Amino acid sequence: MPSTTPRTQPSRKTATRSAAAPRTKTPDAVALLRADHKLVSELFDQFEKSRSTAKKKQLVAQICLELTVHAQVEEEIFYPEVQAALKDKELVPEARVEHQSIKDLIAAVEGVEPGGEDYDAKVKVMSEWVKHHVKEEQNEMFPKAKKSGLDMAELGERIAQRKEELLAQEQAKH
Repeated sequence: MPSTTPRTQPSRKTATRSAAAPRTKTPDAVALLRADHKLVSELFDQFEKSRSTAKKKQLVAQICLELTVHAQVEEEIFYPEVQAALKDKELVPEARVEHQSIKDLIAAVEGVEPGGEDYDAKVKVMSEWVKHHVKEEQNEMFPKAKKSGLDMAELGERIAQRKEELLAQEQAKH
């Protein structure tokens, strides 16, 4: 009996937290965008380790979806707010150009059957572009954005809502 009680209590706490999670506030904009960065990095790592063509195809589809949605919410919501708040003429325009390069690589691999050196090379280059872009955002743009006085919680709400809409649209296509 005594060993059962300690297990029961933590599981209730976990269950309570899980049930309450949807009611808690959305993470701020930077936390959401960082979480996207982490997820995509993990997907690229899985791709690098995978030897299965089917798994690679599935991972690339997920990477392309995640990057497309992420770029869209940044371009529609986060970047305009940051650019206005910082009166920025460098960080945001550079980030938009980096996004376009990544979108071009997405177009080169999306829906294409894996195989051959070029396919893996394109995914590898995309991974390197994304890592470069993430480093700049996380080391330069995000700290400046947080200090700018922008309401990161409100931006987070808008980003989370838009991501839901975009992902629902993608689900409806398939």
